[in-house]
Amino acid sequence: MKQIIKVVPYNPEWPEMFESEAKLIKEALGTNCISIYHIGSTSVPGLKAKPIIDILPVVKDIQQVDLTTEAMEFIGYEAKGEFGIAFRRYFQKGKSGRTHNIHVYEEGDPEIDRYLKFRNWMRSHKNDAKAYSKLKLALAEKFPNDILQYCFGKDAFVASIDAKDGYSGYRMVQALTDIEWATVRALCPEHFLDRHKDHIHFVFYKNSEIIGYSHLQLCPKNRASLLMLAIDKRYRNLGWDSLFLKLLKRWLKHQSYEIDSQGLEMTKNF
Repeated sequence: MKQIIKVVPYNPEWPEMFESEAKLIKEALGTNCISIYHIGSTSVPGLKAKPIIDILPVVKDIQQVDLTTEAMEFIGYEAKGEFGIAFRRYFQKGKSGRTHNIHVYEEGDPEIDRYLKFRNWMRSHKNDAKAYSKLKLALAEKFPNDILQYCFGKDAFVASIDAKDGYSGYRMVQALTDIEWATVRALCPEHFLDRHKDHIHFVFYKNSEIIGYSHLQLCPKNRASLLMLAIDKRYRNLGWDSLFLKLLKRWLKHQSYEIDSQGLEMTKNF
């Protein structure tokens, strides 16, 4: 059963709810946890929000988080793995009625800076916070049962705040949405390899813009072939293609895979 999307007035108890939960999470993650932050709309005083507390723990080693799944389950969380975003660990609490989302990142990940800059900007710019509240209320009314459309509707606004608050980073995300696939087709129309359910497709974001795409095939004996790596022509030979490849290799290493020599030879830029 899908949850109905409901945006409610700011609850002054949300910070206390974060603090009490953060103690439990930090204990479950152990010494690997460096710091823990309240993020998302419930972290901004006065901002209307879905009544779900978003929490961002920062850890020394993201792979070590997998060893704490049992401890996180003990305090009520369901482990979701990366849940589409490379190098993240995602947990949810409350199956019938979600109460908390946990987004765990390794220190140095650009997504940490993105979340905190957005939060801090909204805390200090009331007009933008009011506009965001108004937008979310309208989206919740228009898409009460469609969380994807609700999130898509916020993308342009979030991107505009990213531009204002000075965020400059990147992230690698599995291509899952129709919007991402449409962007991929536009990025490399002559060489596009259609989606395969048994392959891995990543899009590479610079700030809020997709500038790259990769198509990976996982092979026997923990080998992987890189069938395509495409970078927007505006960003070629500026280091973004090499960074994208480096992230792909790191992700595969985390999965105990390696790119074979043939796959490297098949790497392309369009």
